[in-house]
Amino acid sequence: MDLEVLRCFKAVSEGATVTDVAAETRITQPALSRALNRLEDEVGAQLLQRVGRVLRPTPAGRVFKEYVDALLDSYDRGRRAVAEVVDPDAGVVSLAFLHTLGTWLVPQLVTGFRQTHPTVRFELHQADENGLARHLLDATADLIITSKDPGHPLITWHRLLVEPLWLAVPARHRLAQRRRVRLGEVNDEQFIVLKPGYGLRSITETLCLQAGFSPLVGFEGEEVETLRGLVAAGLGVSLIPAPPDAPTAPHTHPSLPIRYLELTDVHGARDIGVARLASRTLPPAPERFLVHALRETSARREAAAAGAGTTGASDALSAAPW
Repeated sequence: MDLEVLRCFKAVSEGATVTDVAAETRITQPALSRALNRLEDEVGAQLLQRVGRVLRPTPAGRVFKEYVDALLDSYDRGRRAVAEVVDPDAGVVSLAFLHTLGTWLVPQLVTGFRQTHPTVRFELHQADENGLARHLLDATADLIITSKDPGHPLITWHRLLVEPLWLAVPARHRLAQRRRVRLGEVNDEQFIVLKPGYGLRSITETLCLQAGFSPLVGFEGEEVETLRGLVAAGLGVSLIPAPPDAPTAPHTHPSLPIRYLELTDVHGARDIGVARLASRTLPPAPERFLVHALRETSARREAAAAGAGTTGASDALSAAPW
C-alpha cells in the first residue's frame, strides 16, 4: 500500500477534489482515480462515493480514514524523530497553550529556548482548556501549557508556577483606592468573564462560590484584553491576572484606568503547568524544551520566594509571572 495514495485518499475524504489532489501530487487525474480504486480493492470496500460533482467518504471510508490518519501521523512523527537523531540541533516543537499565556509566558519561554537552540522550529496553537487536552490526545501537539491539571489518565502534568489573580475594578470604582478587598464585597456587581470552557471562567465561578455567592455575569468574552477594556469602561469587575508590565505597588494598569486589588477572603491564584502524553516518548527537541520550561520557571519561583522576605508574600508571588 502506497503512503502517497493514502495521503491522496485523506485529502479527498476531507473535501479536496480529485482534480486538485492530482495537480498537487503531479499525477494525472485518471491515474489518481485508478490508484483510489486499487485502494478500495485492497481494503475490500467502497471508500468513496460521488455526491454531485465531488467525492465523499462512505461509512466504511470514514472508519478507514481514522486509521489512515493515525498511520500517517505515526509515520510522519517517526521520520521527524529520525531526522532529529541525525541532527540533534534541529527539530520541531509543537506547542499548544492558553490564549491568556500568549502575551507573556510562552514568548518568554520560546525566546529563552531559541537562544541556545536557534535552529529549532515551533508550531504554535492556541485553545481553551478542553481544546488543549484534545491537541495532546490527537497528537497535534507535543506539549501543552495550561492553567490546571487536565485530570486525564493519559496525560502527565507538571506545575510551572502559580499566577496571582486580582480583582480588577475601574479606576473610579468605590473600592479603587484600596489595595486589598474581600471578594464578597462585590457579590452584587456584574462580572466580566471568559466564556465557558476557559480556565479563568471556572476559577472565577469557584472563587465566587467560596466567597458565598454566584457571579452575576454581565459579559462573556474570549480574550483577557477584552475583559480589561470592558472593566476600564466601567461595565463591571473581573478576576484576571495583572498584565506583566503593571506596577506592583500600587497595582495599576500601565495604560488603562484599572486598579488590581488583592483578595483576602479567597486564594486568588491559578496553577500554570505543562503537560504531555504519559505513554509517548517525546522527540529530542520537545524534550529539551520541556526541560527548559521546568528549569526556567523553577528559577523564577525560587527568586520570588527569596523576595518574599523583603517585599512581602503577596508581592513576591506577583513577581512570579514574567
